[in-house]
Amino acid sequence: MAERKIVTPTTRVPTAKTATRVKETDIKKQLPRVPLFYRDNYLWMGIGAVVIAIGMLLMSGGKNPNPNQFDYKLVYSTTRITIAPILILAGLMVEIYAIFKKPKVQQ
Repeated sequence: MAERKIVTPTTRVPTAKTATRVKETDIKKQLPRVPLFYRDNYLWMGIGAVVIAIGMLLMSGGKNPNPNQFDYKLVYSTTRITIAPILILAGLMVEIYAIFKKPKVQQ
């Protein structure tokens, strides 16, 4: 039977391009640093955060004047049940748009 060579993590298999291998630090120095988000992205993220905050404030609503009596109209108002969740979802959609928005190409 032929002998098998056991390769462990400490043993290296020589390659043909060993002499021309570039160090990782050299690659990092050559690549330009590109920001993750640009000014427009942050502007849209701020707008989305404000819309979400407004939706949360509308959902919290007001205070019941008499704590011993349940006020159906105050708790289940159209503002709390319909408008506030729509604003929150719209704010989340703006946030998604802000994350995926590509910057304008400047020449």
